[in-house]
Amino acid sequence: MEDVTPRLAVLPTWLLGRADDRAHRILVDALSEHGFRGYHYRVLATLGDGGPASQSVLGRGAGLDRSDVATTVDDLQSRGLVARTPDPGDRRRNVVALTPSGRRLLARLDAVLAQAQDAVLAPLTPAERTRFVALLARLQP
Repeated sequence: MEDVTPRLAVLPTWLLGRADDRAHRILVDALSEHGFRGYHYRVLATLGDGGPASQSVLGRGAGLDRSDVATTVDDLQSRGLVARTPDPGDRRRNVVALTPSGRRLLARLDAVLAQAQDAVLAPLTPAERTRFVALLARLQP
């Protein structure tokens, strides 16, 4: 590590922060090349995995707050990637669903993210990657 004091170089919090900065840069660059952001992918992936959902359920699944969900869904809807319709059971709530274009885009972005994951984990062997991801999963709240 360039010019980092030995005390910092062995702190897991420091190392995780540096790795996160690098991973985030790689992810942002990969998505932005296709005109999208992480929020877009998170919403599309949540809909792809769980099917149509209310905006509140979508926000919880994507890890976004309400205002970010609304803004992101507005953007995706303007691009024809999601459809937002009133919930027949509760007219105050909207249900968001992927459109066919949204499904196709999600498949393309999945491939983009797979390449980004490979770039992030490039310094590791396949066995180290598997172990690293398992260990990271254990650190999650």
